[in-house]
Amino acid sequence: MLAIGIRIVVAYLCGSLMGGLIVGKLHGGVDIRTQGSGNAGGTNALRTQGKWFALWVMLIDVGKGVFAVLVVPFVPIPFLHPATEAVLSPEWVSALCGVAVIVGHVYPVFFGFRGGKGVATYIGALAFLAPVALLVGLGGWLLTLILSGFVGLSSIVAAWVVPVYLAFTVGFKAPSFWFALPIAFFILYTHRTNIARMRAGDEHRFERVMLLRRKR
Repeated sequence: MLAIGIRIVVAYLCGSLMGGLIVGKLHGGVDIRTQGSGNAGGTNALRTQGKWFALWVMLIDVGKGVFAVLVVPFVPIPFLHPATEAVLSPEWVSALCGVAVIVGHVYPVFFGFRGGKGVATYIGALAFLAPVALLVGLGGWLLTLILSGFVGLSSIVAAWVVPVYLAFTVGFKAPSFWFALPIAFFILYTHRTNIARMRAGDEHRFERVMLLRRKR
């Protein structure tokens, strides 16, 4: 269990490397948490800094999700015997590391525990834990965005589409399902301010992508 614990901590630390804040420091000391929605993720980066800034943010945030599930669970730990890793299968360790990297993104130890909402890092992790489920989730995200114009709502719907799809395809015992289910609750929680703004009628819409635009 010690080896698994070390890997989970490493994954969390990887998640704490915030793309929005790293790129901001390299871009003249910009802290996007003081602008727009106050979030450190890619959507706020796009709204406040533009597409190239946001692109680098997304590459870092998605990349660390990939790294956490694809590399961290399999790098040998020199001072520990391999038998200490036999408690769980590699698939379960990857799933746990996937959860840890997303938690690190939302509560980054290096940046005062004020991070993003976890969606980009979730995409990176899910791309290797359940790639088909990711495509299904992206379909749900796109459909919701086209119908509603709300990015936050689209992210919530996509996060819930994934465990439902996995429940019907790989079953309730699969590591990927138990990765996706708690993260769906977690993403619902991280988007609580979006939900409040939607209820108040203050949430920003991307009306250009909407199929049915509001009449002006």
